[in-house]
Amino acid sequence: MSVISEGVRLDLDFVCEYAGRPPGRLTRRDIARALLAVPTGQALVALPDLRRAMLAAGNPLSARFWDSAKATLASIEMGVATVGDVQRWLEATGTEPILITRAYFVWPEEGERGPVASELHDRLVAHLEDQVAGGHIDPDRLATGDTAAREVYEDIQDRWLISPLPDGRVPGSAVNDELEEGLFATWDEEEAFALSELRRVLADLPEPDLPSDDLRDAARRLRVLLDEPGYPGSVLRACAGIDDESLPENDTELWLTVAAGIASPVSDLQDEDAHQFWNLQAELSEEDAALAALCTIHHADWLAAVTALVRRGPGVLASPERIARFVAESEDIDVEMDDPEDLRTTEELFTSVMPLWKRLGIVDQRGILTPLGWWGLPKALELAWSPS
Repeated sequence: MSVISEGVRLDLDFVCEYAGRPPGRLTRRDIARALLAVPTGQALVALPDLRRAMLAAGNPLSARFWDSAKATLASIEMGVATVGDVQRWLEATGTEPILITRAYFVWPEEGERGPVASELHDRLVAHLEDQVAGGHIDPDRLATGDTAAREVYEDIQDRWLISPLPDGRVPGSAVNDELEEGLFATWDEEEAFALSELRRVLADLPEPDLPSDDLRDAARRLRVLLDEPGYPGSVLRACAGIDDESLPENDTELWLTVAAGIASPVSDLQDEDAHQFWNLQAELSEEDAALAALCTIHHADWLAAVTALVRRGPGVLASPERIARFVAESEDIDVEMDDPEDLRTTEELFTSVMPLWKRLGIVDQRGILTPLGWWGLPKALELAWSPS
């Protein structure tokens, strides 16, 4: 929630306009959001007059709410309140949807909600208001941190999120579907931009010759590797989205498909018992750690790394440390690395890439770029980012 300019007068008229309701229908949530929308010092000064105005309007709310508001605002003003403290107080109004539910459903931030999330968030607020009016939710007990009242509050929201609406939509699923569509659209835009930048850079560079013998030998080794269980064959199969039935017969197609998959993994591990992404307490296996790292590398990092290697050609050291430096110092791609930790993170991510590149013959055992890697890396990246 953004803070409104100090020039705004915090009074009952402002709260009504901010909430879009007359004084008699204002809720604790409406008052809390209005208080948080102005500088804290201003809210503290205006609090007594606002309370008297609500009393005069016949909607006094409760002493416990006003006391909690004063305590929370004072904590914010002193700099001791955390974001979680403020969110918890807002939720204790009884009609603020829980930001992260027990089932790990997360509402998008207010300014980032799409039409579906905005509509359903408003619907849930209305549902919670009905529950407060019906006595099922007790905001005063919530304000004191009552555990049983919080359990009821969470149960009501959990049930609503998984219960079909009259039009058949399940709220939690509908919000997540909209969020995924937005993420995919953003991803597609980033991929399209990265592809155009790759082609722009490559247009100024010479076209390497295909090292046919190296490619044939690498493809032969790759076919054996993909037939073996466990790491790294399992990771390469998942990256490329291939199995025994879909294994390309053409060596060039096979090699490029797998190399492209490293830059843009297309599926998860096939054996669900073999990986533990869902278990936050479990230590990641070698396979899961590698896949997680590959999925974390940004388009810009791949682009900066590959263009730097292609510019320098075979014989250049392509160690994780050197690649992280290439990314940070790229003249082709603007990658922000203001924090030394960013450099360290990039290095760690590409540490998972190196063993896979070695298996494909992109780099040799010393981490040196090979003629095959020089020829194939930009083609693999172009394949990874081209519309399917």
